[in-house]
Amino acid sequence: MLHDPDYERAIPARYLDPLELVWLSTGRRLGLRIRRDAAIFSMTDGRGNLWLGTRETLDADDSLCQMLFHEVCHWITNGAESYHERDWGFPLWDGIDPREHACLRLQAALADRVGLRQMFGPTGIFRQYYDALGPDALAPLDDSPWEATVVACAREAVARADGPPWAGLVMDALRATAALHAVVAPFLPTYQTEHDDDPLPSLWAMDAPSPPAPLPAPPPGGGAP
Repeated sequence: MLHDPDYERAIPARYLDPLELVWLSTGRRLGLRIRRDAAIFSMTDGRGNLWLGTRETLDADDSLCQMLFHEVCHWITNGAESYHERDWGFPLWDGIDPREHACLRLQAALADRVGLRQMFGPTGIFRQYYDALGPDALAPLDDSPWEATVVACAREAVARADGPPWAGLVMDALRATAALHAVVAPFLPTYQTEHDDDPLPSLWAMDAPSPPAPLPAPPPGGGAP
């Protein structure tokens, strides 16, 4: 067969991580247009555009899926009308709003429905509050007025999550994530990253309920012919 030295292959499609496909589709179903920008961590403009940082600007355990889920939880917590406000209506330079912590409780409560609380944990400084939550994501950490306010707001958000415009759509994405988690689980015992001497396990292993049955070990040399 002859090879044309001037041949240029047509690119018929774009490969995308299946989980990103699920959550990008979910964002669109919710009326959000997702964009990536290395100069932005996360930002909404009140017109349906949601910017997230690019892969190289994020931590190793961050993903588009987890960040999009967190932003949707902000939207739910702050109310449907906050879709039309920049950054879900948060004042940009004020102190921490109780709705920030209420969002984290909602995030944990919804992720708990599919057993993936660690996989869908937030990034940055708010992870310390998220990780302090007990098995009941809506149980107060103490008897302070702050926690009372946060928990009341979180309970309202959980009830709101099962109504329009989010009803079904967010849970569809979470259930799809759980299904992919089950598909990936048997491969975790023999997983290795492409980075030399990488000490980090796969994020998919963080919520594994029990050690999955491993696949057969590869033969010496990795099975290469």
